[in-house]
Amino acid sequence: MRIKSGYLMKEIAKNHVVVPTGKAALDFSGMMTLNETGAFLWRQLEAGTTESELVASLLKDYDTNETTARADISEFLTKLKTADLFE
Repeated sequence: MRIKSGYLMKEIAKNHVVVPTGKAALDFSGMMTLNETGAFLWRQLEAGTTESELVASLLKDYDTNETTARADISEFLTKLKTADLFE
């Protein structure tokens, strides 16, 4: 999985904001804010990480269990798919 080109995550005043650039700005109106975990997952997805790799990364870097990690990642990916942010 990979984030579509034309979307950048920026940190503004300690908030993580996803903004469209170029042609993507014509298709996506608005912006998306991410919490710390969402920003962590976004960075992983920019590198083309699989869902299993996301789970492993989250378990390594955060104090959570596999069931919670999988549920949270699934919810996050669903939101990104709904917003059509995957290539």
